[in-house]
Amino acid sequence: MNTITKQQALYKYSLRLGDNALIHSYRLSEWCSNAPILEEDLALTNFALDMIGRAQAILGYAGQLGDMEKTADDLAYRRGEREYYNNLIIEMPNGDFANTIARLLFVSVYEFYFFSELQNSSDPTLAAIAAKTLKEVKYHMAHARDWVLRLGDGTDESRSRMQAAVSALWMYTGELFETDEAAAILQDANIAVDMPPLKEKWNAIVRQILADAAIAIPADEYMQTGSSKGVHTEHLGHILSEMQYLQRTYPEAIW
Repeated sequence: MNTITKQQALYKYSLRLGDNALIHSYRLSEWCSNAPILEEDLALTNFALDMIGRAQAILGYAGQLGDMEKTADDLAYRRGEREYYNNLIIEMPNGDFANTIARLLFVSVYEFYFFSELQNSSDPTLAAIAAKTLKEVKYHMAHARDWVLRLGDGTDESRSRMQAAVSALWMYTGELFETDEAAAILQDANIAVDMPPLKEKWNAIVRQILADAAIAIPADEYMQTGSSKGVHTEHLGHILSEMQYLQRTYPEAIW
């Protein structure tokens, strides 16, 4: 027996999608003026802008689904840590450039297959957002793949850093394909994406890219989890304390 309604399930599902875009955009924006080369500074900043646009669209939609109508800004800046549902890999620190690229590869390949399916959703709003997002994600995925190959096939130092990044983040990839109660309810209504087939496709392309880059593929052992219940690493709290400071200090400010 379901403990939440279809409307509540759609609200939570939309929050998860919006939170992933919002927090990933924050992480990528931290490279602005700090990337290793100017071209990459511009690329990662533009990817962050893509994700901010996606977050605004999805959180705006989620705000119409809750018990009290809220704006995208309300949901972005006025929720506590346990009310966020982004995947844990999204909130992990940038680390060095290889870490950011490994995360971008894992997430963009996942998003490519995810939004390819979501554009067929029976929910017209999610389907429209997915179709637009898919065009952007193709560039993110190609960019990440090129850099993984460049670093893996580069010097001993670049390969070592790429290997360390992949090994460190692999334990967070399993959570991308989890299905909670909200998603299960929406799958029955042909709204949400069926996750198991996505994992097979993701595994095939990610493992091929890593093999081509001479990067050893970590063993599928312990996988981190918890974000679907609002349980996060300590890193999300630090992100929110900075991201939400102005709104929380001056809650009625208009500019």
